[in-house]
Amino acid sequence: MDDKIVLSARGIYKEFPGVKALQNVDFTLREGEIHALMGENGAGKSTLVKCLTGVYIKDQGEIRIKGFDKPVSIKSPQDAQNMGISTVYQEITLCPNLTVAENIYIGRGNYKFINWKEQKKKADELLTKLDIPAKATQQLGTCSLAVQQMVAIARAVDMECKVLILDEPTSSLDEHEVEQLFKLMRDLKAKGVGIIFITHFLEQVYEVCDKITVLRNGEFIGEYEIKDLPKVDLISAMLGKDLEDISKLKSEKKSYDGPDAGTNVYEAENLSSTEGVRPFAFQIKKGEVNGFTGLLGSGRSESVRAIFAADRVTGGSVKVKDKKVKINKPLDAMKNGMGYLPEDRKGDGIIPDLSVRENIILALQVLNGFWKPFSRSEAEKFADEYIKLLKIKTASQDTPIKSLSGGNQQKAILARWLLTNPQYLILDEPTRGIDVGTKVEIQKQVLKLAEEGVSVTFISSEIQEMLTVCSRLIVMRDRKIVGELNGDELSQTNIMKTIAGGSEKNA
Repeated sequence: MDDKIVLSARGIYKEFPGVKALQNVDFTLREGEIHALMGENGAGKSTLVKCLTGVYIKDQGEIRIKGFDKPVSIKSPQDAQNMGISTVYQEITLCPNLTVAENIYIGRGNYKFINWKEQKKKADELLTKLDIPAKATQQLGTCSLAVQQMVAIARAVDMECKVLILDEPTSSLDEHEVEQLFKLMRDLKAKGVGIIFITHFLEQVYEVCDKITVLRNGEFIGEYEIKDLPKVDLISAMLGKDLEDISKLKSEKKSYDGPDAGTNVYEAENLSSTEGVRPFAFQIKKGEVNGFTGLLGSGRSESVRAIFAADRVTGGSVKVKDKKVKINKPLDAMKNGMGYLPEDRKGDGIIPDLSVRENIILALQVLNGFWKPFSRSEAEKFADEYIKLLKIKTASQDTPIKSLSGGNQQKAILARWLLTNPQYLILDEPTRGIDVGTKVEIQKQVLKLAEEGVSVTFISSEIQEMLTVCSRLIVMRDRKIVGELNGDELSQTNIMKTIAGGSEKNA
């Protein structure tokens, strides 16, 4: 093996019942290299990572690691860690009930004999060095999702790994935190650490990576130098086709032109909740796609959770189609024609041990009443319709939804709400952590719904996506509305100016 190669995988196969997840996949990582692993959801990226880290045991192929004179057998994450492979997964796997220091050092020695005073000191030094806004004695669960992600990275870095695998590490980070992470990655690169970087943010790939390996449908498509692969060619390699949909999407956007166009389907005055959002006014018209935008922590998600009563509403009045209504809990919102796809699909969206079919029919069953269950044939008909409509990749309707890729889980939750035939649909980060192809499919579905008269509130951390999909944006800062943009005002520059200098508004 080349002296510079720190990890080599050759001819990797992995099969699950009904799914060939990996077929003859190769991957090579060198010292001091940041290497992007790219592909659509379901392409095999996470499966390959789990084979490299002992979460799954490969069916065929060989893995070599620098320092070992023959192929290694990685049968557990502990094996991988002992061989110098550290991983930070997309979904944070730390323990929220433990302190930051305990999360950094747990599992690395005899727990009973750890000198926690010394470990606290070391943890605080590490947090300071990485500029992470947390204290060693702080309970991890009290930290924001972004800080929890940074603690997971700190834990991996502190293990002095040869290989650092980052699986969607930036999905919950704001722009400043992403820059912190990139600085850390470049420092580690300079020290000779090989980094595997998995992300769906193409700009980030071209900002920080040296090479790209593309997988598609579980197969190896190619390894490329970053300078030799323009973005359009990368997307084509990932999808297996030319991608004209993204450039066409905005120009093809059509407005709803029904007889009730321009009428409000939902209005709120002085709405507030237990999550500290300043009382705000909000309305959305028939067939409109609007959105809440702002930096991480600005109150975007808390605002839509108040609208759907996912958090306890503490004040305000609501009208649906000009009729005053009480929406104090999600079921009230659902009965008034509303649906809500939450930001955290794992924690608040999917029911992991239920099947794809059961997850899809869940909201409609709640509306129908659990004492009036659907027949098996009805449930199968509903599920089949939306599996086909949204192109959900699943072995069968009976497959546990936890077995699906993140993008296909997201499609199943979207199907759940579409099945209820909503008048007003709230989508909070519907495309986070999913591939470009699925992202475009969801964007097109949103615009199609709006054209048919469904009102949609859309939230995304990607400003360009918001500009593509939304016709009106409500700008937030510090959990209050500071501006509103529409028409020709919609631009990335205007959004950032409004965030930086906007004054509080209540409309």
